[in-house]
Amino acid sequence: MSVAPEHPGDGGIAVLASRVGADEKRLFDALDRRGVAFDQVDTRGQWFLDGRRDLPWRLVLNREIGQVRAAYAARSLAAAGVEVVNSADATEVCGDKWRTTLALRAAGLPVPRTALGLTPQAALDALETIGYPALVKPLTGSWGRLVVPLRDRAAAEGVFEYVAALSGPQSHLGYVQELIDKPGRDIRAIVVGGDLLGAVYRTGESLRTNVALGAATLPCEATPEITKLAVAAADAVGADIAGVDLIEDRDGRLLVLEVNHRVEFTGFQAALGDRVDVADRIVGHLLERAQR
Repeated sequence: MSVAPEHPGDGGIAVLASRVGADEKRLFDALDRRGVAFDQVDTRGQWFLDGRRDLPWRLVLNREIGQVRAAYAARSLAAAGVEVVNSADATEVCGDKWRTTLALRAAGLPVPRTALGLTPQAALDALETIGYPALVKPLTGSWGRLVVPLRDRAAAEGVFEYVAALSGPQSHLGYVQELIDKPGRDIRAIVVGGDLLGAVYRTGESLRTNVALGAATLPCEATPEITKLAVAAADAVGADIAGVDLIEDRDGRLLVLEVNHRVEFTGFQAALGDRVDVADRIVGHLLERAQR
């Protein structure tokens, strides 16, 4: 059962979400099936008082879709003594592509050649080392939005001339990455509590194979290599619940692209069917955390 934030359920568990989509409904149903009382907290009406530690929840699942609200909510809840899944640190690292890259690289995981230019001109200079073709990606964001392929120096100069005209210092940072010659698909693996739930292929005709952009999902064998990389990637960013994106190069070598702290699993669930119940596994992990 879900109740308003000002009338907390006896379970002391909350789900933080300003938008209730198909995945959130699956999570709510899984909680209901297990008889777990919970609150659905809409971040658009939530505020935190400095120093307050008497919040009604002991554990919060952070499903907030807005990265800034998700990060500040996680940090504020942690300061009030509430355990948050995923943690504030994991939310902040996963929400920033450069910080994710640094964490993956520090863990010794294979990632595409990537650079961060602190100005548009510096990003252009970095591309001379990265090489073409390449990609420029926003530091924050999901669903493959604003990812632009750069075929050569002329294309890059056009893009970064536009970037230089944007307002705000963060928008002038250039996250550039080699363009992997992939076989028309990438791999989404979901990790919960250090265990791989499974993996799917996301296929599409365009550069971006995001389900939100219409990519199809097909079952993918969870090989020992996929399992090892996905679990290690989730651990590298400190995420209890993670959607790990992997990509194959033309030689079949697997690379880690990014880790999502608010994993969307509708396409994943449809592809794997009754082999795994993602929502129930997440709820099971929450209950384990709540009993510690």
